[in-house]
This record gives sequence, structure tokens and C-alpha cells, in this order.
Amino acid sequence: MTKLHISTRALLAAGTSAAALTCATSALAQDQGLDTIIVTTQKREENQQEVPISVETMSDERFAAIQAAGEDILALAARIPSLYAESSNGRLAPRFYIRGLGNVDFDVAASQPVSIVMDEVVQENVVLKSAPLFDVQQVEVSRGPQGTLFGRNTPAGVVKFTTRKPTDEFEAIGQIAYGTFNTVTAQAGVGGPLVQDLLSVRVSGLYQRRDDWVDNAFTNEDDVMGGYEELAGRLQLLFTPGDQLSILLNVHGRDYEGTSALFRANAIQQGGGLDPNNFDRDTVAYDGGQNNPQTAEGWGGSAKVDWDFGGVTLTSITAFENAESFSLGDIDGGFVGANSFFDPMSPPSPPFFQDTIAFPAETQDSIDDLDQFTQEIRIASNGDNIFDWQFGFYYFDSDALVSTFGPGFPPLTTLRHENDSWAIFGQASYDLSDRLTLTAGARYTEDDRDFDAVLLPPGVTVNPTSADDEDFSWDVSALYRVADGLNIYGRVARGFRGPTIQGRDVAFAAFSGTTDPQTVATSETILSFEGGFKSEFAENRARLNANFYYYTVDDQQFSIIGGAMNTNQVVNADEGVGWGFEVDAEALLADNFFVSAGFSYNNTEIRDDMLATAPCGSGLCTVLDPLNGLNQALIDGNPFPNAPELTFNAFAEYTHPFNDHGEFFVNTDWAIQGETNFLLYETAEFRSSGNTEGGVRLGYRANSGVYEAAFFARNILDAENLKGGIDFNNLTGFVNEPRVVGFQLTLRTN
Repeated sequence: MTKLHISTRALLAAGTSAAALTCATSALAQDQGLDTIIVTTQKREENQQEVPISVETMSDERFAAIQAAGEDILALAARIPSLYAESSNGRLAPRFYIRGLGNVDFDVAASQPVSIVMDEVVQENVVLKSAPLFDVQQVEVSRGPQGTLFGRNTPAGVVKFTTRKPTDEFEAIGQIAYGTFNTVTAQAGVGGPLVQDLLSVRVSGLYQRRDDWVDNAFTNEDDVMGGYEELAGRLQLLFTPGDQLSILLNVHGRDYEGTSALFRANAIQQGGGLDPNNFDRDTVAYDGGQNNPQTAEGWGGSAKVDWDFGGVTLTSITAFENAESFSLGDIDGGFVGANSFFDPMSPPSPPFFQDTIAFPAETQDSIDDLDQFTQEIRIASNGDNIFDWQFGFYYFDSDALVSTFGPGFPPLTTLRHENDSWAIFGQASYDLSDRLTLTAGARYTEDDRDFDAVLLPPGVTVNPTSADDEDFSWDVSALYRVADGLNIYGRVARGFRGPTIQGRDVAFAAFSGTTDPQTVATSETILSFEGGFKSEFAENRARLNANFYYYTVDDQQFSIIGGAMNTNQVVNADEGVGWGFEVDAEALLADNFFVSAGFSYNNTEIRDDMLATAPCGSGLCTVLDPLNGLNQALIDGNPFPNAPELTFNAFAEYTHPFNDHGEFFVNTDWAIQGETNFLLYETAEFRSSGNTEGGVRLGYRANSGVYEAAFFARNILDAENLKGGIDFNNLTGFVNEPRVVGFQLTLRTN
């Protein structure tokens, strides 16, 4: 049953934010056809159709509409072909996958093969990746290895967010939405000149909240979980003392408090799917975890300097990020009852049904202090020349203190993760003719990691662990202009993901004081082949892009998670293979009817005859893999974890004019995630056969989008989609967000 609460605090917050409201215009270019999309996947502004890389974007209007129901960065999952995202740690530790490549490791110090870049600054740690998104100008997803220009840990691709910048003209943009569960999303951005042609400013902010709406049946508490409150802000100053020099300063921060992931004991039924007799979206039964609290604080700043020397521009980007976080969860998702669900023939009695578990378990992860410093310096040719080039230097330094404890294995363990990396890189493009352009790039990287831990008490210092590597990334591509509006391209790229040190098993096992060989995984390397076409036709009223890819990953890093002890260790598989295709299309079918759609097919396969993992800690799973002599599941031939085989997204908007100044509109968007295996080994239970979510907006906009008001519904079908599971002492699962219905108001200056 849907709950709708109204609090004085929420109304005050909404009213305060309304004073700074702005809005977004329609994404349609009704008079001249589709807008030209500018991307920066090669660190220079280029037409998306002229870039020999598979890159797709999402406009600010579309992204803001998805955010209306209080969604965070995870809302991007399956909304761009081959892009998937999920989290078993609430809103603070998102994990990303492109073309099936990702990392299911839930540790807050884990690395990922998908890089998140915010305003040209990499966000390496998962807590930094969860930074709130607001006043966004464009989302850009580059699929395939991006190691030449973006460095290690990008073998799968890059997700870039570009926010609106200060300008010499006054501009205000913003939005407020209110809906079910007292959900409020308010964001605003105001900017303009302080000193004309010399100094401009932009101030933007975000406020998001939701009431607690999930009951704890074990403690008989109502509405104690599921809520959150996020406050974030950004100040940017642009100094332009002349035509040749610009200095952009960016300072930002966040303050978040909410609920970590809601695990649900035995929500998955034997044989697969959510158990209709046990799963209740509004209720859990926890005997631990203190109702799963979660907090985060962070701040950062960057300085970007562009100096035009005439034909050549020197760019320097200096950035610093700091973050702290805390997350506590009842990971078994239930309580210890009279009956252990290790005996499925003796289930517990109502009202708790199958929420009972064999023994309790809760985990805590906290980042006590995270500091990240990055410096990039590059020199690039200006303009669109026959020969364009760039080269540069990059430095990365990260130092994080992580405190954690595992299920039933105190004491608290403090882990220090340090990562230093530096690189030199270069890229050049040459027009062999009016039709053919060749591009090539290379990067040399050194990556060093250090780890140590202390068990408190008794204060045993674990022997330090180090891992380092050096590698070359490169890419070669060609773009051929077949005709006006039709380009074909091919690309070969090599990238790598640096070595990984997984410290969490220190806390999850009775650690002896010496390092475990499975604590370290060596670097993985990828070789990717891609070819496709990019086309515009029907007098620039339709666009169709498609590609086919094939890649191999040597020494692919995987996290072995679960079993009776719920351990978490990192290993290397001999090889991983992926292939598939992606299609992106959009069309202005009429001046008042716009549609877009995207589709991807991703086939992934683990290739390692000997790699095995302990399956099914509860003993309740239907294991589909063959077992070795140690009763471990052999995973050779399995798909990668959390790699949906299919993704599909669609958007459509119809408008109807109303007098000379406005129009009514209705739009809808849908995302479909195909069959997905959650773990390294295959079972009938820990998998999804397919998920579907959709949204609808119905409203009115006036004066070319200056004003807009709309009713909306997110997850309009109120679909209960299984998003992941935990292999431990029962069939624990977690699900998607519930349906949220509300009203959205947007305003903007012309």
C-alpha cells in the first residue's frame, strides 16, 4: 500500500527551494530537425557523429525528469545501451558495468573498470562515484576501452558528467518535485557576470529527501527505514582576464544521511524469483543493524586553467576530493528464530514467515578519511585542422582509511589503502582526405598500491601488502565519410585495470597476521575491436547509430563473494570474452512527436578451466554449475556477474499546441534489463529473468519552455524487480525503488 506523509519540514524545504526555481526546455529542435550533439570523449569538443568511438549521451532534460522521484546516479541503469548500474550498499557505493564489464565487489575501497568523471575530474572511490548530481548539462557514456586519454581503470568505458558553467549572461535554471513518501527533489542553478567580460559566477544546489516508509516487524517499529536526506552545493567562478586565458574554479560539497541497502531474508524462493508469500516491500524483520543507518560528508575543489598561445592551448586541471562515510547493515536480512531456514521442511510461523535465519550477521563499513589529489597537464592543437594532436601528463594520489567488521568476526579492523599513479599520453588525428580520418593514441602508466591493516583489539598489525604495475594503453581508429550524413568507423583499443588489493577478507576471517594470496589480483588487460556506422537522414530529422564489438580480457579480475562465511576475495581468471552490438536511434516523426530508443546485446563468457568458488552458503540454492572434488562450483563458461544479456530503452514525447504561447505534452520512458546472473556461479535463485521499469509525465509548458508544470509517475507499474542477492546463510535479496507519483515544476530564464 502506498504511503503519503506530509511533514512541516518537507513543506518548508520545498517552499524555500521554490524561490530559486528554474526549468529545462524540450529536447526537440522542432524547426530545423534534431540538435547536433557535442561530445568530449576525446577531450575536445566534437560532433558525436564525427567521433570514431561508440558514445551516447543523455540530455539535462531527460536526466532531470528521471531524478524527479528522488533517484540518484543508479537511475542511469539500462537507460543507455550496454550501461548497467547497481548497488548492495544503498546510495553510497554504486557499481557500474559497460558491455558486461564491471566489479561486483561491495568493498568501499574496490576498484572498478568503469570510470566516473565529474567536470573532467575522475571520481575513483565508490563513495566519490555516488556524489549527488545536479545542475547537469549532459551525461556522456563512452563505451569500450578509454585508456589512452583517461588512464587505467577504464577498460570498460567512461561515464562523464558535465555541469553548467558560469557565463557572461544572467541565467537561472532549476526544478522542484514533490511526491509519494514526502519525496522532495529541488535543484537550482543561478549564474551571470560579476564583472562584465572579466569575472562570472554560478551557484547551484540540490536538496533531496524522503520519509522513512519501511517497517521493522521484529522490533514492531513503523516507518524506520528507507528514507534519506541529501544537501549539496557548488560554487564556480570563471576568470577571463583576456582572450587567451581563462581560469575556472569549482568548489563543491555534500551532506547525506539515510538508509543503507534493505536486505530481505529468503525473499528469493527456491527455484527462482521473489517469494510472493514472504516478500513485502514495506516490511523487513531485522534483529540487528540498528535499522541500517548510513551517512556521508564530502567536499572538493578544482582549478582548470586554459591558456591559448595561438594555435596551441595549454590546459591544467588540479583537483582535490575529501570524503567520509558510514554504513551499517543487517546483511542476513532477518532474525534468529526457533527454526533455522537451513531446514526448509520446518519453516517458521507467521507473521515472520521465512524471515528467520540460522545466525545473525551485520557488517559496518566506514571511510574515516579519504583524500584524493589529481593533476593533469596537456597541450593540444586548436581548431579543426588536417592534423590535430594533444599530449600530456597525469598524476593521481589517493589515501583512504577504512574501518570494517564482518559477520560474527570482531574486532573492528582499520585498513589503509594508498594508490599512486602517473602517466604520459598523446593522441593525433590526421585527415588523409576529405573523407578519411585516422586517429591513434598511446599512454604509459605506472600504478602503485599499498595496503596495511590493524586489528583492534588486540592491535595486531598485518604485514604490509604492495602491488604495482606499468602498462601501455593504445588505440587506433579510422572514420570514413561515405556520404553526407553517413559515416563508418573502426577502432582497435587496448586498456588495462591496475592491480587490486582486497582488504576486506582481513575483517571477514580470523586473520593470522600474514597476507592472504587471494588478497591481491594482478592487472587485467583488454583488447577490443569495434566497428559501426553513424547516420543522419530525413533532412536531419532522424539519427541511427549502430556498432558491433568483440573483446578479450586477459587475467580478468573477479571478486569471489559469499559462501557459508560470506568471504570476499579477489582472483584473476585466465580470460574473459565479450561480444555484442548496440543500436541508438532517435527521430522527429512530426514537429510535435519525438521518439528515441536504444538496444544492446551483450554476450560474456568466463574462460578458466580451473577457477572455482564455494557455492550457496545456505545450502538452499539450485546450483547449475558442475562441482569439483572440493564441492566447489566450476565457473568456466559462465557469463560475467551483473552483465545483462539485453538492455532496451525508449522515450517518446507528444506535444499539442495551446494558444500562441504554450503546449500540452505527454512523454514516457522505459528501461528493460534482460537476463542477469548476480554471482560468479550460476543458480536458479541468484539471477533475474528480466526487469522492466517505466515513467510517465503529463504537463504544460509555456514560452518555449520558460515555464513547465507536470504530473509524473516513476516505476509506474510498481514493478517489484529483484536487483541482487547475497550468498550467505539464506536466500537474501534486494529490490528496486517503489512507485512514486508526484508533481514537478520547472522554470528558466530565456
